[in-house]
Amino acid sequence: MTNQELIKKFYTSFSNADVNGMLSCYHDNIIFTDPAFGTLKGDRAKAMWQMLLSKSNGGTQITFNTIKTNKNTGSVHWKAVYNYGPKKRSVVNNITANFTFLDGKIIEHTDSFNLWKWSKQALGISGYLLGWSSFLKTKIQTKTNNLLDKFISSSKNTELK
Repeated sequence: MTNQELIKKFYTSFSNADVNGMLSCYHDNIIFTDPAFGTLKGDRAKAMWQMLLSKSNGGTQITFNTIKTNKNTGSVHWKAVYNYGPKKRSVVNNITANFTFLDGKIIEHTDSFNLWKWSKQALGISGYLLGWSSFLKTKIQTKTNNLLDKFISSSKNTELK
């Protein structure tokens, strides 16, 4: 499989809520980074996708375009449309993903997006007022990682430990 096919498989699987298809694209030593979670490695990065898809209940729309690859790196633009939090606020998140490949798999995956734009949509007025700040970024990363810890330790996800 080419690197371009690998990225296409990852996002097609994502759009179909097929976590196993997504994770089959990742190297065992994957390093994932984004503004909401910070840096996650290995099984923790894989568990993050399992958690996100389990919480989406099929309500997330994923589209992607502009896949670029070479021998060692690649990138894609993708968009996630979903409802967030207890107030079910509508979020449209435009993301650029950059990849590094090793042994026919994704070894590094970095998602970049404007956290302030995201927080204004997802968090309302507090996101609008504080979404640009390192304080809120740290608070978001702490919350998302706590949720991930709970997901990993939950009895129905014991295979993730």
